[in-house]
Amino acid sequence: MNGRCIVSPMGWDAEDVALLKKLWVAGKSAAQIARRLGYSRNAVCAKLTRLNLKRGHKPPTAKPAIRPVPKRRLVLLAACARPAAKKVSPKTEARQPKELTKGQLYVMLADAVRNTG
Repeated sequence: MNGRCIVSPMGWDAEDVALLKKLWVAGKSAAQIARRLGYSRNAVCAKLTRLNLKRGHKPPTAKPAIRPVPKRRLVLLAACARPAAKKVSPKTEARQPKELTKGQLYVMLADAVRNTG
Protein backbone atom coordinates (compact mmCIF):
# COMPACT_ATOMS: atom_id res chain seq x y z
CA MET A 1 0.00 0.00 0.00
CA ASN A 2 1.02 3.59 -0.20
CA GLY A 3 1.34 4.23 3.56
CA ARG A 4 -2.33 5.05 4.00
CA CYS A 5 -4.61 3.62 6.66
CA ILE A 6 -7.16 1.04 5.45
CA VAL A 7 -10.04 3.05 6.91
CA SER A 8 -9.61 6.73 6.31
CA PRO A 9 -11.11 8.72 9.20
CA MET A 10 -10.84 12.02 7.31
CA GLY A 11 -12.52 10.85 4.10
CA TRP A 12 -11.41 11.18 0.51
CA ASP A 13 -8.91 13.83 -0.53
CA ALA A 14 -8.83 15.42 -3.99
CA GLU A 15 -5.84 13.32 -5.08
CA ASP A 16 -7.64 10.06 -4.26
CA VAL A 17 -10.80 11.18 -6.02
CA ALA A 18 -8.84 12.13 -9.14
CA LEU A 19 -7.08 8.75 -9.18
CA LEU A 20 -10.40 6.98 -8.53
CA LYS A 21 -11.96 8.67 -11.58
CA LYS A 22 -8.91 7.92 -13.72
CA LEU A 23 -8.85 4.23 -12.77
CA TRP A 24 -12.62 3.89 -13.19
CA VAL A 25 -12.51 5.35 -16.70
CA ALA A 26 -9.61 3.01 -17.49
CA GLY A 27 -11.93 0.08 -16.74
CA LYS A 28 -10.52 -1.07 -13.41
CA SER A 29 -12.89 -2.85 -11.05
CA ALA A 30 -13.94 -1.42 -7.69
CA ALA A 31 -11.87 -4.09 -5.92
CA GLN A 32 -8.76 -3.23 -7.95
CA ILE A 33 -9.20 0.47 -7.23
CA ALA A 34 -9.75 -0.24 -3.54
CA ARG A 35 -6.51 -2.22 -3.31
CA ARG A 36 -4.60 0.52 -5.13
CA LEU A 37 -5.96 3.37 -2.99
CA GLY A 38 -6.06 1.49 0.32
CA TYR A 39 -9.81 1.77 0.87
CA SER A 40 -12.39 -0.98 1.16
CA ARG A 41 -14.31 -2.05 -1.92
CA ASN A 42 -17.54 -0.82 -0.32
CA ALA A 43 -16.00 2.62 0.29
CA VAL A 44 -14.98 2.81 -3.37
CA CYS A 45 -18.46 1.73 -4.52
CA ALA A 46 -20.09 4.32 -2.24
CA LYS A 47 -17.80 7.08 -3.53
CA LEU A 48 -18.55 6.09 -7.14
CA THR A 49 -22.25 6.31 -6.36
CA ARG A 50 -21.87 9.73 -4.72
CA LEU A 51 -19.86 10.94 -7.72
CA ASN A 52 -22.57 9.50 -10.00
CA LEU A 53 -19.97 7.54 -11.97
CA LYS A 54 -21.47 4.65 -13.87
CA ARG A 55 -20.16 2.29 -16.48
CA GLY A 56 -21.83 2.19 -19.83
CA HIS A 57 -23.18 -1.23 -20.66
CA LYS A 58 -21.13 -3.07 -23.23
CA PRO A 59 -23.02 -4.29 -26.27
CA PRO A 60 -23.30 -8.06 -26.43
CA THR A 61 -20.41 -9.60 -28.33
CA ALA A 62 -22.24 -12.67 -29.56
CA LYS A 63 -25.05 -12.34 -32.06
CA PRO A 64 -27.30 -15.33 -31.52
CA ALA A 65 -29.25 -16.52 -34.54
CA ILE A 66 -32.95 -16.43 -33.83
CA ARG A 67 -34.63 -19.34 -35.54
CA PRO A 68 -38.40 -19.68 -35.86
CA VAL A 69 -40.10 -22.49 -34.00
CA PRO A 70 -40.69 -25.43 -36.35
CA LYS A 71 -44.32 -26.12 -37.15
CA ARG A 72 -45.81 -29.35 -35.87
CA ARG A 73 -46.44 -32.02 -38.45
CA LEU A 74 -49.97 -33.28 -38.96
CA VAL A 75 -48.75 -36.86 -38.62
CA LEU A 76 -47.56 -36.17 -35.08
CA LEU A 77 -50.84 -34.53 -34.15
CA ALA A 78 -52.83 -37.49 -35.47
CA ALA A 79 -50.70 -39.95 -33.52
CA CYS A 80 -51.26 -37.99 -30.33
CA ALA A 81 -55.02 -37.81 -30.85
CA ARG A 82 -55.52 -41.59 -30.51
CA PRO A 83 -55.39 -42.92 -26.96
CA ALA A 84 -52.85 -45.66 -26.49
CA ALA A 85 -54.09 -49.05 -25.39
CA LYS A 86 -53.34 -49.57 -21.73
CA LYS A 87 -51.00 -52.48 -21.19
CA VAL A 88 -51.03 -54.11 -17.80
CA SER A 89 -48.18 -56.27 -16.67
CA PRO A 90 -49.22 -59.85 -15.90
CA LYS A 91 -47.32 -59.65 -12.62
CA THR A 92 -49.46 -56.70 -11.51
CA GLU A 93 -52.70 -58.52 -12.28
CA ALA A 94 -51.66 -61.65 -10.37
CA ARG A 95 -50.86 -59.75 -7.15
CA GLN A 96 -53.76 -59.61 -4.80
CA PRO A 97 -53.62 -58.47 -1.19
CA LYS A 98 -53.16 -61.38 1.19
CA GLU A 99 -56.24 -62.17 3.25
CA LEU A 100 -55.53 -62.23 6.98
CA THR A 101 -57.54 -63.98 9.65
CA LYS A 102 -58.78 -62.27 12.80
CA GLY A 103 -56.20 -64.10 14.86
CA GLN A 104 -53.35 -62.92 12.64
CA LEU A 105 -54.61 -59.32 12.84
CA TYR A 106 -54.78 -59.51 16.68
CA VAL A 107 -51.21 -60.83 16.83
CA MET A 108 -49.98 -58.03 14.53
CA LEU A 109 -51.80 -55.42 16.62
CA ALA A 110 -50.38 -56.80 19.87
CA ASP A 111 -46.84 -56.72 18.40
CA ALA A 112 -47.33 -53.12 17.24
CA VAL A 113 -48.58 -52.03 20.69
CA ARG A 114 -45.70 -53.84 22.39
CA ASN A 115 -43.13 -52.15 20.06
CA THR A 116 -44.48 -48.63 20.58
CA GLY A 117 -43.65 -48.87 24.26
